[in-house]
Amino acid sequence: MLRFDRIQRGAHWANAILFGVLMVTAIPLYFGSLFGIVLQRHLVAQVHLWTGVALPLPIIVSLVGPWGAQMRWDIQRINYWTADEIRWLKSLGRTPLEADKFNPGQKLNAIFVGATIVVMLATGSVLQWFRLFPVSWRTGSTFVHDVFALAVFVVVIGHVIMALTHRDSLVSMIKGRVSEAWAASHAAAWLHEQKVLEGSGEPE
Repeated sequence: MLRFDRIQRGAHWANAILFGVLMVTAIPLYFGSLFGIVLQRHLVAQVHLWTGVALPLPIIVSLVGPWGAQMRWDIQRINYWTADEIRWLKSLGRTPLEADKFNPGQKLNAIFVGATIVVMLATGSVLQWFRLFPVSWRTGSTFVHDVFALAVFVVVIGHVIMALTHRDSLVSMIKGRVSEAWAASHAAAWLHEQKVLEGSGEPE
């Protein structure tokens, strides 16, 4: 079964690369003693800056135009929460759930990534072009940027661990497909939806 099309997979991996570059360059920018070990501070800062500016582009490109239909539909899925999903999240996964294409944890992760892109771009812009903003904005942006950066490290490491321990999910982001057996076990509501669409002759 097709879970992610080429546009979605491309956006995911482009986004992952950009986040990776930002994380790697953030370390020497935060810990000054690491400056100059590999690259000079100015070069690291410039790579970090323009990678951050480019961060929203994979998502934007994947959403616009006719090629983004599947991505737009998945964004709607992520933003729609049922009472069972909220209950599952509050119980930390201990309550039964017939999951949609994405479980509540995956939805929450996607929302966090989207919010992070917006917040980090906004606060990073204030820090880079600080002369355009009052001191209070710069102080607040520094704090928010640092807090979100720490959260990104935690979430990304957790995401990688989850991906490596859930091989079928990882393969679906590489090849795009999952087995019906996997869908029945992890996304039963989505599987039922796909079966109905197949039976009605409507496009997935």
